[in-house]
Amino acid sequence: MRLLSTSCGCNRGEPRGRLHKPGMMLSLFLLVIVMSCHGCPDKCLCSSQTVKCQNQHLDEIPHSIPTNTKFLFVTGNNISRISVASFPARLGQLTDLYLSGNEVEYVEAMVFDNLPNLVRLDLSNNRIQTFSERALPHDNKLQLLNLSRSFYNHSSMDVVVNFLRSGNLLHLTALDLSNNDLVIFPDGVFTSLSSLVSLDLQNSSIITIHNGTLNVPPLRDLDLRDNSLRDLPTSMLADFNLKPGLHIQLAGNPWRCDCFIDDTLVWLKNTTQVVDVENLTCAAPEALRHQPLLQVEQTQLKCFSDMEGVLETSYVFLGLVLALIGVIFLLVLYLNRKGIKRWMYNIRDACRDHMEGYHYRYEINSDPRLANLSINSDV
Repeated sequence: MRLLSTSCGCNRGEPRGRLHKPGMMLSLFLLVIVMSCHGCPDKCLCSSQTVKCQNQHLDEIPHSIPTNTKFLFVTGNNISRISVASFPARLGQLTDLYLSGNEVEYVEAMVFDNLPNLVRLDLSNNRIQTFSERALPHDNKLQLLNLSRSFYNHSSMDVVVNFLRSGNLLHLTALDLSNNDLVIFPDGVFTSLSSLVSLDLQNSSIITIHNGTLNVPPLRDLDLRDNSLRDLPTSMLADFNLKPGLHIQLAGNPWRCDCFIDDTLVWLKNTTQVVDVENLTCAAPEALRHQPLLQVEQTQLKCFSDMEGVLETSYVFLGLVLALIGVIFLLVLYLNRKGIKRWMYNIRDACRDHMEGYHYRYEINSDPRLANLSINSDV
């Protein structure tokens, strides 16, 4: 009991504040760190390592993003430009960045330099006019890039081509370029994407793909649905054959079932690469419209339909030319109607005088008395 009381007395003898001061300082320090890591920007919602700043009419990316953020959603705002000032602080844990629907027009150089571990980047539903080749750091880890509905005219094609050719996307495995007005790709645009596995080109107005464009060895999934393909060039079929593990989607294209699609039909009937081959149907000619390509026979493929179309166009053009010539001719006649009328009167008078002289001579020759008189008068 004495020992216990002595021990209690010693504790009572020391100041209480001095005993707890180090613990309080440590608690305050930890609280400051926690608040600095988990402070949420205005107009944003934060939970765990996710920050959502959606549909808040923001004109720039908030600067006070917590440093431990892993998923950042800044979508549906009015941010027309993203630059190096958009991410002034280093976000070393950020892996997923979603910037869709912001009407972004300019993606400037070094904009993502402070996001060293960025893996997924969504820039869909924007209006990109400039995309710097230096937007991502050289040692970036980007694996998924979504540029769907981001380029609204064919002139912006050079922007995306230069960015993809920059050789700065060595880890990219999935690229979404769907719903863009791309029309046609230059040769070798995907050559530098050495890790590309999935390529989405759906609904991009593509009319053909040149030889070597899809020369990406690891490519396994290719989406070409809802484009403007009428047949597949022989060079393109050869590229497909070099990748037996490639899965292709081709539905929704306006296939023209004439003699030019012969090689395509033979390939489709002998390959297992096209996963939606049952959904491919003819769009022309009218006789084969909506007929599945797999059911089209070689004897049904004819070329004269093209010639008929050319002739029909020629006939229409010729008719228009003749009609124009006729209108010009009538216009000239109308403008010169007085001169033409005078000319016709002169011809009529000349013909009348000539006929009267001819009639007079006929009467003289028919009457012997007048004939002698005429001879004497001549003498």
